[in-house]
Amino acid sequence: MRGVWHTERVKSAEEELMAVVPPGSLMRKAAFGVATHALRLLQGRRRVTLLVGAGNNGGDALWAGYFLRRRGVAVSAVLLNPAKAHTEGLQAFRRAGGRIVDEVGNPDLVIDGIVGLSARGPLRPDAAALVETVTAPILAVDLPSGIDPDTGEISGPHVSAHTTVTFGCLKPVHALADCGEVHLVDIGLRPTDPDFVLLDRADIAWPVPGPSDDKYTQGVTGVAAGSATYPGAAVLSTGAAVLATSGMVRYAGPAADAIRARWPETICTGSITDAGRVQAWVVGPGMGTGSSSAEVLRFVLDAGVPVIADADAITLLAQHPELWDARDPDAPLVLTPHDREFERLAGPVGADRVAAARKAAQRFNAVVLLKGHRTVVAAPDGRALVNSATSSWPATAGSGDVLSGIIGALLAGGVDPFLAAGHAAYLHVLAAELGADGAPVPASGLMSAIPDAIRKL
Repeated sequence: MRGVWHTERVKSAEEELMAVVPPGSLMRKAAFGVATHALRLLQGRRRVTLLVGAGNNGGDALWAGYFLRRRGVAVSAVLLNPAKAHTEGLQAFRRAGGRIVDEVGNPDLVIDGIVGLSARGPLRPDAAALVETVTAPILAVDLPSGIDPDTGEISGPHVSAHTTVTFGCLKPVHALADCGEVHLVDIGLRPTDPDFVLLDRADIAWPVPGPSDDKYTQGVTGVAAGSATYPGAAVLSTGAAVLATSGMVRYAGPAADAIRARWPETICTGSITDAGRVQAWVVGPGMGTGSSSAEVLRFVLDAGVPVIADADAITLLAQHPELWDARDPDAPLVLTPHDREFERLAGPVGADRVAAARKAAQRFNAVVLLKGHRTVVAAPDGRALVNSATSSWPATAGSGDVLSGIIGALLAGGVDPFLAAGHAAYLHVLAAELGADGAPVPASGLMSAIPDAIRKL
């Protein structure tokens, strides 16, 4: 797992480090890292323009320009506020032969040193007008200017970076916003207690059967989903549970005939009361929000096993708060809303998606998976992770039904609910990537790619 640290914690760690190292050494080390990545992007081309704001972020850019000049690169700098330009960095840049200019010109690469981690809000008009003239790739120092460092919020003009070079540790913006290709430069910074984590492929240990396993020991997943109007939701959720290595899947609902035809290995019944014993329930996709669906949800919440509640189940919980009373207090619950469902349940998401998911997880004593291009998973104990999509292909009808089935299979297999949600989100993205192969993929194609995704893990 890669930790992500809130900027206030980063600033505190930087202050402690600066107290024990020679003045200016951290900035020069960081700037050397920027220059190194700039040379990689240049690939032999020779023209760079720096966009230099006030303070240390501008100082990083100027020192990077100094190192680039020493490698024979033609470097110009536009000073947005000459009176507040970093003194030592500007002097070094000029000594190395760097030029001060008023326009971006036509460089091969632009380095964004406009604002740093202390800034909030969009670019100011003069900076925004300058950025508008840029046609070359942009390398951002620490973060693309104009994007909130702690929430990734974009509220106006900002830099769209091809690459971002940051120092010491990742900050929330690098997980919650598009920063291009992010590179981390080690400057000796060691903050503690990350705000949240990012999963890497090496973190995902998918449960696979061993020599002594059978269909029961691998976990039995129950699926209560679908309706006469939306039988496909049941087919997708059930199929995802089957393919995600569930030992057995029991389906209960009005789409039993469709399930049998597509997934003959499942045990199908028309009534939730006849489903039999399961180790986890998937409830909600495509089942509707009528009184009969409410009774199904009530039964599942009272079953005493982990539950993943998605789609219509979330709407029912929002519309009928009394349904919460049916929940077994000792049984884990995973909620998987998109933004509109989240608003029905807990109010607007707002700019800080991690904070919103954390607050809802504590309020409902449940793991909350807030869907989006950057999916946030939060647990009641405060743990949080972010999983970024590699494309937007999963934004299609039925994709969430597939995700719910994957989570259900992991819950039935005994995986911690927080990790079950996070690992399922990671696999979901990987399956979409493999199923799409550069082209649009329907949810059924995403589902079919689950075995390949598990093998790739």
